Amino acid sequence: MLRTCLLFLLTAGLILTAASHASAQLDPNAGGIGGAGGDNAANTAGADTPDPGSDSKTAAKPAGDESVGALPPAFYLAPVGAVLALLMAMVFYKGFMSSSEGDDSMVRIAQAVRDGAYAYLRAQRRVVFIVFLVLLGLLALMAFALKLQAELTFVGVGIAGLLSGLCGFFGMKTATNASARTTYAAKQSLNDGLKVAFRAGAVMGLCVTGFALLDVSVWFILLTQVFKIGALTTITTVTLSFAMGASLQALFSRVGGGIYTKAADVGADLVGKVEAGIPEDDARNPATIADNVGDNVGDVAGMGADLYESYYGSILAAMALAAAAAFQLGFDAANAMTLVVVPASLAGLGIIASVLSIFTVRAKEGASMAQLLKGLHTGVWISSALIVAGSGALLYLLLKDIEALNWWGIWLAIIAGLVAGLVIAWGTEYYTSYEHKPTQRISEQSETGSATVIIAGVAEGMVSTWIPLVTTVAAILVAYICAGGNENFLLGVFGVGIAAVGMLSTLGITLATDAYGPIADNAGGNAEMTHQPPEVRGRTDMLDSLGNTTAATGKGFAIGSAALTALALLAAYIITVQTSLSSQVIANADNGYLGHGLVKWDDKAFIVLDDKHREQIEEQTSTEGVKVAGVNRFPGEDEVWAASLTVDGTNNTAFKGLVNVVPIRSLSLPQLLSYYNVTLMNPKVLCGLFLGVMLVFVFCAMTMNAVGRAANAMMLECRRQFGIMKKAFKANGLSDEDIADPLKWPYEVEAEGKQYPDYANCVEISTQGALKEMVVPSLLAVIVPIVVGLILGVPGVMGMLAGALVCGFAVAIFMANAGGAWDNAKKYIETGAHGGKGSDNHKATVVGDTVGDPFKDTSGPSLNILIKLISVVSVVFAGLIVKYSPMIGAAIGLG
Repeated sequence: MLRTCLLFLLTAGLILTAASHASAQLDPNAGGIGGAGGDNAANTAGADTPDPGSDSKTAAKPAGDESVGALPPAFYLAPVGAVLALLMAMVFYKGFMSSSEGDDSMVRIAQAVRDGAYAYLRAQRRVVFIVFLVLLGLLALMAFALKLQAELTFVGVGIAGLLSGLCGFFGMKTATNASARTTYAAKQSLNDGLKVAFRAGAVMGLCVTGFALLDVSVWFILLTQVFKIGALTTITTVTLSFAMGASLQALFSRVGGGIYTKAADVGADLVGKVEAGIPEDDARNPATIADNVGDNVGDVAGMGADLYESYYGSILAAMALAAAAAFQLGFDAANAMTLVVVPASLAGLGIIASVLSIFTVRAKEGASMAQLLKGLHTGVWISSALIVAGSGALLYLLLKDIEALNWWGIWLAIIAGLVAGLVIAWGTEYYTSYEHKPTQRISEQSETGSATVIIAGVAEGMVSTWIPLVTTVAAILVAYICAGGNENFLLGVFGVGIAAVGMLSTLGITLATDAYGPIADNAGGNAEMTHQPPEVRGRTDMLDSLGNTTAATGKGFAIGSAALTALALLAAYIITVQTSLSSQVIANADNGYLGHGLVKWDDKAFIVLDDKHREQIEEQTSTEGVKVAGVNRFPGEDEVWAASLTVDGTNNTAFKGLVNVVPIRSLSLPQLLSYYNVTLMNPKVLCGLFLGVMLVFVFCAMTMNAVGRAANAMMLECRRQFGIMKKAFKANGLSDEDIADPLKWPYEVEAEGKQYPDYANCVEISTQGALKEMVVPSLLAVIVPIVVGLILGVPGVMGMLAGALVCGFAVAIFMANAGGAWDNAKKYIETGAHGGKGSDNHKATVVGDTVGDPFKDTSGPSLNILIKLISVVSVVFAGLIVKYSPMIGAAIGLG
C-alpha cells in the first residue's frame, strides 16, 4: 500500500508541477490562470478603493491588497498532520494484518468476499474513467478554447477524483482483510474483536483525512510559494473548483455501491430469511457472498469517498471565503495569508487529536450495547475535547494581533460546528439504536404485521429530522454571529464555513467508528458461514449491532457537515460569479458601457448598482446609445467612483452629471446579489427553488428504482437456485420433511454439473445492476445545474442550490434514520424480544428492514453528496453561466 501511495504522489506531483509551470508562463492578460478566477488586471480593478458600503473594522488600509504573503508556521500543521495520518494508517494496517485470519474455512469465505469486491471496483473504475475523461475534456475546452475556466482546473479535478477513489479502494482492501481477522479475534474476547475491527476502520478514517489534507497542502504551497500564480482570492477560487472531482467520484461510489449492496441485501433477506427461512449469512443462501461484498463496496468504499469529498470541500470552501473576507476587509498580505490558512491548520490539528484518541477505544468482556457505545464515544469525546483546546490556542496565536478579527469569536464558531456534529450524532443514535424507545416502538408494531412496522418507521424517520435541523440552524446562527457576521457579511459566512471544518475536524476517528460497522457485519457473516461456536457469533452479533448504530451516526455527521459545507459553497459560488464577471468585463476589447449595467474603463471593471440609473441607461442605449467619457475616483472620507456618460442624439434628459459606479472586485456579496436580483420575488429564483426540490425527489426515485430493479433480478436468481438445490437434495435421498426444514439442508450440493449455491452468479448480478443503474442519477447532478444556469442565470442557480440544500438535508436525515431504525428494530427482535428469530414478528421487521435498505444505504447518504456536487458544479461552470445566460435569457424573453 505504501509503495502505491508513494508512486501515485510522485506521479501527481510531476503532473501538477508541469501544469503549474505551463500556466505561469501564460500571458496573464490573455486569460491564463484567470478565466473563472480572475486575471492580473481583474485583480487590480478597484485595487485602491474600499467597498463604499462596507462597515469593516479595518479602515486604515484600502481593500484590494491581494499580494501573497509567506506561509505562517502554523500552516505546516496541515501537511504534517496529513503525513502523520498516512503513516498511522500504515501502522494500523500492518498491525491487524499480523493477526491470524483463522482456519481454512474462514480464509476461504474472506477470499471470496475480497475477490467479489475487487471485481466490482475494477468494473466500476472503467465506467467512471470514461465519465471523467469526457468531463476533463470539457473543462480543458472551457479553459483553453473559451477562456472561461482556470487552466489548472481539469488537472486538479482529475487528481481529486483519483485520490477520492483511491481512499475508497484502500478502505475496501482494509475491510475485506479485516473481517475474518475480527471473527478470529472475537473467538478470544469481545475486546480483541472490537480492537481489530476499530483499528481497521481507523485505516479508512486516516486515509481519507490524510490524502485530502495532503492534496490541499501541496496545491496551496505550490500555487502560493513556488509558482505564485496570482492573488489569494484567485488561488482559493481555483482550488475550490477541484472539489468537483472528489464529489463526482463520491457520487459514483455511493450510488453504485449502494445499489450493489442493497440488491444483494434485499435478495438475501426476502428470499433467504422470509421465504426460505434461513439466516441471511447462512452459507446455503446464494446471495450471502454478494451481501458481504456489498457491505464493503457500499458502506466502506462508498462512505470513504463520500466523507473524503465532505472533508476536502469544507476546507477549500472555508479557505476561499477567508480570502474573500480578507480582501474586503483590506488586510495586508501577511494577515490575509494568516486567515486563509486557519481551516487547513485546524484540519491538521484534528488529525493529531484523532490519532491520539483512537488508542483510547476498548471494551470489556460481556459489555452491554450501551457500554460498547460508551467505549466508542469515549474516543470521539476525547478527540473533540482536544480540538476545543487546541483550536483555541491555534486561533489565539494566529489571529490575536489582527484588529478586525475576534479570534475567540471564530473559536466559538468552530466549537459550534463541533458540538453540532456531536448533537446530530447523538440524535441519530437515539432514533436508530434499539437501546432507545423509538426503535423499540417500531419493534412493538411487528405484533400487527409488516405494514405497521413500515408506518412506524416512516413516522420515526420524519420526526427524527427535528434534532439535526434545529441543531444546524443554531450552529449557523452562532457561527455567523460569533465570527462577526453582523459587522461584515463575508466574515459571518466564513464562520459558517469554519464551523463545517470544525464538525469534520475529528473525522479521523468518527469515520473509523463508521467504517468499523461493515467490518463487524462481515465478521458476523464469516462466523455464521463457518459455523463458529455460539459465543463467537454472540460477540460478532453484538459488534454488528453496535456497527449499525455507529454507521447511522457516521451518516448523521456526513449529512450535517453537508448542510454547513453547502451553505459555504453557496457563498463561494457568488464569489466565483464576482471574479468571473470582473474578468469577462476586462477581457472585452473596448472601453465603455457594455450593457446590463457593466462598464469597462482603463482595464478596470465597474458596475452601476442603482436600479433606476441602470434602467435609464438601458433605455437610452436602446435608442440613441450611451458612451462612457471617463471613470474617476473621488477621494474623501467615503471614496466613490463615478462614470461620466454621454448620449448620441439630441433628446437626452436621462443623465445630468455623473453616475455612481462600483468596482466589481469591491462589491460586497449583498450588493452583488442585489445586482442579480436574487430575491424571493424574482420568478427565476422561485423557479430555481422548485427545480432544486424536484432534483432531490427525482434523484431519490431514480436510485430507489435502481435498487428495486437490481433486487428483483437477485430475488429471481435466489429462487431459481433454491429450486435447483431442493431437486438435488431430493435426488440425493433427502426426505420431504428434511427438505421442508432449510436448517437441515447440506451446505453444498452438485446439480447439473455445477456446485450450488452459486455465489458468483449473484455477485455478477449485483455488479452489472450497479454499473448499469449508477450513471444516469450521477450525471443528473452535473447536467441540471448547468442547464438551469444557462436558462435562469445566476438567480435561478441560487434558487436551485437553496431548494436542493434545504429539501435534500431534511430528506437525507429522514431516509438515513428511518432505514437505521428499521434495521435495528429487526436486530432488537433477534435478541429475543417479541418472539425472537424466525417468528412472524421477526419476518415483519425483516420486511421493514428491506424497505429501509435503499433508504439508509443508497438514496439517503447519496443526497448529501448531491447537494454539494451541484454546488461545486455551479462554481466550476460559473464563468459559462455569467457569459451566456444573459444572451439565452434575452433570446427566450427572460432577459
